[in-house]
Amino acid sequence: MSNPNERNRFDCSNYTMGKLTSLLVMLHNEDAGTDIENEMKRRGYRYTIGKVGAMDLVKVVTAIETSAKSNKVIDPNSYREVHSLYHAIIEAIQGIGRGTVQFGDILRTVGLTFCITRGTVDISGYSGEWLSVCIYGTIGAPKKGFEHDVLGFGYNHI
Repeated sequence: MSNPNERNRFDCSNYTMGKLTSLLVMLHNEDAGTDIENEMKRRGYRYTIGKVGAMDLVKVVTAIETSAKSNKVIDPNSYREVHSLYHAIIEAIQGIGRGTVQFGDILRTVGLTFCITRGTVDISGYSGEWLSVCIYGTIGAPKKGFEHDVLGFGYNHI
């Protein structure tokens, strides 16, 4: 019989970097979030989790970019790293905006949690560093109760 105080472990050892990023953004406050973070650390991934709420797209992009720089996921002085992050952010935002990257201009507001992960990925026998950005939260009219869930994902090589 197992110990009732011991929780079930969330086995994520076979998950890709993108899947870990996506799960962490949604489960970081759950027990499984600890297991996901431990797996990311075991692999040597650099990552950060943050939140942003805004009606302005620029504020969303800036919050994600600032978090990646200040938490040392990317080197802020490396054009290649900043450029890679920018593309991953825009791809993720297109997912939450259904292809239209406008918020405040059309009276839409977002409340988002994001996760940025950087790590070495082996694709077809070629190893290289990649960035993944996952954004989860709500979008809707700037009125409580008038929003719905959204999820966007971006992935780019450095």
